[in-house]
Amino acid sequence: MQNSSTFFTPREAARMLGISYPAIKQWILKGKIETRTTPGGHHRVPASALKPFLDTENTKPPADTRERFRRVSGRNQLLGTVVSVRVDGLMAEVVLSIGQQHITAIITAEAVREMGLEKGDAAAALVKSTSIMVERV
Repeated sequence: MQNSSTFFTPREAARMLGISYPAIKQWILKGKIETRTTPGGHHRVPASALKPFLDTENTKPPADTRERFRRVSGRNQLLGTVVSVRVDGLMAEVVLSIGQQHITAIITAEAVREMGLEKGDAAAALVKSTSIMVERV
């Protein structure tokens, strides 16, 4: 990181923290992170405001940080718990519980074996799609 007089745009700060742009905007609006306002009314985040968040993340064990996700281009990363793994031939069905919802992924049986996925494991669903359908419920 730069010296403490360096300022970042909210998008740059979000990237550094491994969070989404909407998340950092919420942090700014709720006062969770300090910003300075430019004459044009834009927020800038001082490097000193990022330091506590970066220091906290560096003290967590690797499994509890989002560092591993920064190597993946997809930003829709949903953390959850494996509720079932069903292997059938070359394919496997993995169901994750994320909040009050379940998400199902069909992956190769080999991938399940390589990752050692079992019921109760922490896992993340990385969603990459060019289209999303919405249904009114």
